[in-house]
Amino acid sequence: MTRGVFDEIVGQAKAVKFLRAAVDGDVVSHAYLFVGPPGSGKRSAALALACAIVCEDGGCGTCAACTRVRRRTHPDVHCIEPEGTAGYIREQMDAVIHDVSLAPIEARKKVYLIESADLFNDASANAFLKTLEEPPDDVVMILMAHSYDAVLPTIVSRCQVVRFARIPPSRAAELLMGLTGADHAEATAALAASGGVVPRAREMLASPARKAARQVILAELKDLSFADSYDVLLSARRLLEAVKAPLEQVKSDQAAESLRQSEFLGKSGTKALEERHKRELTAREREGVAEVLNVAESWLRDCLVLSQGLPDLVVNADAIDAMEEVAAVITPAAVSRGMDAVNRARRRISYNVSPQLAIEAMLFDIREVLKCPR
Repeated sequence: MTRGVFDEIVGQAKAVKFLRAAVDGDVVSHAYLFVGPPGSGKRSAALALACAIVCEDGGCGTCAACTRVRRRTHPDVHCIEPEGTAGYIREQMDAVIHDVSLAPIEARKKVYLIESADLFNDASANAFLKTLEEPPDDVVMILMAHSYDAVLPTIVSRCQVVRFARIPPSRAAELLMGLTGADHAEATAALAASGGVVPRAREMLASPARKAARQVILAELKDLSFADSYDVLLSARRLLEAVKAPLEQVKSDQAAESLRQSEFLGKSGTKALEERHKRELTAREREGVAEVLNVAESWLRDCLVLSQGLPDLVVNADAIDAMEEVAAVITPAAVSRGMDAVNRARRRISYNVSPQLAIEAMLFDIREVLKCPR
């Protein structure tokens, strides 16, 4: 019976049972499509399955291989995200197809974790379909998407579909408290910052740097109504510096991997490793920026529920004093304008607008809401 990594996937007993049986029975498919809403744990499950595939002990969760998969530094586990502004592009998939043809570096098999499978267009999908249908025997593809219906049928038909259910916020908080020993206030705050994703919230509670970054975000929001234009620009810079701080551990791990692999990789292999490290850092930085937006959104929501006399619904309880001052004067319409500012920032970042510019614009808009909270 496989232990370790699968035991850590919470609230998805049916999916876990299916994946565990595939690993224990040595019947892992060549391609999976994990489908579920944000926060359902499909990415964590994909990483767990990758651990189980490359780990000599079937996904123990503690060995060097499992640790490197989780940190996204294992040379045989590749995390793929769209490179085009509107999704995957043909040239990107050509590069993946070429990489698939290469032998694994360390493990018996290679695993490709492909995010946002709903962002394949016809050209990129057509280039990829034959490889997805008949990859080499030592390759496993794990695609992920929020919605089954949004994925091209030609892709769906070539994968085993595994569905992940939405975890209600109250259940997510209970699970996180059980996993970490955090109290209810700590758990709900971490979930709010992590977009409701339990594994990410768990990582936050274990990371002093990420918890410190959250405090910086709350402090900047607290002082925003008194900020002049120059202060807003400095605030955006401080927020990005705060969320980049946790990346130092990732950089350290990458440097160690580069040193370890240097004697085995040629020039092209070294370049590929450097590109993978760059993509990983970009993805981790994107997660940090998402936490800025998540905390800002939850802070505005808390101001709203406080204004309506519902303090039990506050998720950032450690910042309640400052929020009460805003709640005393803010209206639902003003909060809605603030939420719109956060969502505009999300859209801009998804369109490859600089995070610095997107967050600056968001802070200016929220400042105007706080200055005119009616």
